Amino acid sequence: MVTRKEALAQLTAPGQPFEIAPAMVLGHDVRVFVNAPPTLRDIYAATRSDREFLVYEDERLTYEDVWKASCALAAALVEDYGVKKGDRVAISMRNYPEWIIAFQAATAIGAMAVAMNSLWQPHEMEYGLKNSGATVLVADQERLDRLAACHDAPADLKVIGTRLSGPAPAGVDAWDSVLARRPGLDVMPAADFGPDDNAIMLYTSGSTGAPKGSVSSHRAVIHALLSWEVDAGAAVMTGLVPAPEPDAPQTVALLGIPLFHVTGMHAVYLACYRYQRRIVSMYKWDAEKAAELIERERITHFAGPPAVTGDLVEVARRSNRDMSSLSVMGGGGAARAPEQVKAIDAVFQNARPGTGWGMTETNAIGVGIGAGDYLSHPLSSGRCSAVMDLRFVDPASGKVLGVGERGELQIRGVAMMREYWKRPEANAESFVDGDWFKTGDVAYIDEDGFVYIVDRIKDLVIRGGENIGCGAVEAALLEHPNILEACVYGVPDQRLGEEVGATVYATAPVSHEAMCEFLAGRLAKFEIPRYLHVESEPLPRIATGKIAKRQLRAEHTERLGL
Repeated sequence: MVTRKEALAQLTAPGQPFEIAPAMVLGHDVRVFVNAPPTLRDIYAATRSDREFLVYEDERLTYEDVWKASCALAAALVEDYGVKKGDRVAISMRNYPEWIIAFQAATAIGAMAVAMNSLWQPHEMEYGLKNSGATVLVADQERLDRLAACHDAPADLKVIGTRLSGPAPAGVDAWDSVLARRPGLDVMPAADFGPDDNAIMLYTSGSTGAPKGSVSSHRAVIHALLSWEVDAGAAVMTGLVPAPEPDAPQTVALLGIPLFHVTGMHAVYLACYRYQRRIVSMYKWDAEKAAELIERERITHFAGPPAVTGDLVEVARRSNRDMSSLSVMGGGGAARAPEQVKAIDAVFQNARPGTGWGMTETNAIGVGIGAGDYLSHPLSSGRCSAVMDLRFVDPASGKVLGVGERGELQIRGVAMMREYWKRPEANAESFVDGDWFKTGDVAYIDEDGFVYIVDRIKDLVIRGGENIGCGAVEAALLEHPNILEACVYGVPDQRLGEEVGATVYATAPVSHEAMCEFLAGRLAKFEIPRYLHVESEPLPRIATGKIAKRQLRAEHTERLGL
């Protein structure tokens, strides 16, 4: 059996389908897949088929159905709404089939799909529309109601509404009538754009200030998808996973996380095209409903943050549902507790746990890990993608650190975003030495190439002059068998400046006394949270899937009367 390094070398060698070669892209020296499709439009066209693509409740669409619907919408965008190359088309709705059709149509004509956070309230929606400069918005009824509540929405915005609860509101064109103008159309409008033209804009969390629009090219998005494909090939060659059978049934992905999140968009949705995978979309996350869908639709692939995965593990433990079809249990958004990694392996008959570290800014790739590697390295986020580079830097001196030394994780490569939209100061702050992106994560790499994310640079509680890493305290809390999510933050204290506070999502009540006893052997005394708040529901998250730390800190501080 070969090593991962040897497998990647063979898979990416000259003449191979995944051949990698150096190239100059947007002024940067990068490595590219020589045979990569030039644009997302090329992927859509090459994967037309009569296989089922989208399932939503009792609706079932084939790849060809989606192609034709997106052709009709693309023609309308060009001919009726005047959308040109580089224009922004905003999408704001639940994970309906129309989301994917709108995304495919926009990106197939050289427009930029702006994936808006469907949880945004009116003032946030207004900000996103104005900041992106979107000329067209495709939205469902819930988002149309919020648009109507905006105080100063763009006056010239054209709106297409879907899943309407009644007649289309004034100024809104109904989805069905827009598509009905071009029945049977199966040809995309002519469009002149290439690999390095902009394809998508996703908004980052905005945990400090207004959200930032992360803009990526077709090449960047596609190279993320191919990076996962070559990693999958290497996993087969190294014996981590069995080779797929030639006549195996169609694989099926459960979409239980938002499409506006890079995990939902890239790892679940966009990764399906070349595999001809079927997507089963949920209206909202419900673990019992998910288990029913897994059994009925023979779901093979699932990905979700720890809380969602934990919900499904608990249902699987007490349910008689047949979930033996599951082969991949991916993760994202946050690190899993080692106990959850083991639970996936123990509870699900055939599912292999997997996870990775990536960002909106890296199109979800960076490092990845799965199967036996993950079980033996449950605290690691994985090893580096074949088309990206990592380094670990001392934030104070700028010195590049070696194996085992903790520093800021910096990344570069072909899958990086192009820029933060209209935020030159953020671009200047985020990129150093030309093309290295400062992630803000503290990490180290071991001698075998496994990367461990251990903290956030600015995610510190300073208690009486002692710096306490929130990530380390969260990791200790997550070792508790009843805790699925943990958020640690500073709580104001007159004597010490800050004390450690924590909000946790637990499956059973946890007292502060019991928690202190549990943590006594895991943390220094000053690191143990003085304040603990226990929730019985998953913790709130911001657009990128990260826990809403500022909100939880504010709520807990208010409860304490501080």
